[in-house]
Amino acid sequence: MTCTRPHVLVTGASSGIGRATAIVLANAGWHVFASVRNPVDGESLRAAVASGPEITPVQLDVTDGEQIDAAVAQMSAHVGTAGLNGLVDNAGIGVTAPMEVVSPDSLRHQFEVNVFGQVAVTQAVVPLLRQARGRIVMIGSIGGRMTPPFGGPLAASKAAIASLADAFRQELAPWDIKVVLIEPASILTEAVDKVKRDAEKVVADFSAEEAEMYRDSYLGMVDLAMSRELNGSPPSVVGELVAKVLTKSRPRSRYVVGRDGRLLATLTRFVPTLVFDAMRRKLFRLPASGSRAISPIREGALR
Repeated sequence: MTCTRPHVLVTGASSGIGRATAIVLANAGWHVFASVRNPVDGESLRAAVASGPEITPVQLDVTDGEQIDAAVAQMSAHVGTAGLNGLVDNAGIGVTAPMEVVSPDSLRHQFEVNVFGQVAVTQAVVPLLRQARGRIVMIGSIGGRMTPPFGGPLAASKAAIASLADAFRQELAPWDIKVVLIEPASILTEAVDKVKRDAEKVVADFSAEEAEMYRDSYLGMVDLAMSRELNGSPPSVVGELVAKVLTKSRPRSRYVVGRDGRLLATLTRFVPTLVFDAMRRKLFRLPASGSRAISPIREGALR
């Protein structure tokens, strides 16, 4: 290998946090293997950095085992015995829906990408990281600590990532492979518009009864969440934190980043659950607790 730069794989680099992270790392002197699903996104990434920094697009769907193997082979051929210095597990999707009606297929797909796919990539890359005593950065979410109404599928997948980061951190410590979880809060990305489109598709599949129970509350939550994201921090703040974590001599195991992140982390830690539930009902303008309860029909009451 003639390349003297440190090497890192960033998954989900086509847009948002992944794209910003790839650009920040490339400009900081890393050789970035940027995982994209569409070759056009890879060329766009390369065009976004100055002539000096280096980004190598890697076609990679984290749910495709053959593509994972091909990506590892591509990186191995370049880095040789030097190994890989970093992995940023970022690829992910966001499914929102009322838990009562979310389809098993949608829930399964949420975990296939955000959890099973990320684990498969990490497992495949660990031997390269072991060679370089590299680091793993897993991108979770503040939602992994505090599940918003109708955000159960996404928040559950991020909570799973947090737990898996804990497991990887302890199990890989003997090889000095440090594992760090980053939990973004409000971040402005291109995904904001997609959330609205996806929500409209979810509502379109509601039955008449489901629409009567959930439509207004669900769409109201989506609108409020989008307005907060539109005022969120730029995704580059995550990339800059990733760059620090990959080079810091003794990184913490968890970091919160993005607008309102510290506040939300504090609330989840110190505010009692029932009080926090009431705060979220008010924030998302949900019906009051018990307001739609059906009075039980007691035996003999109608005789």
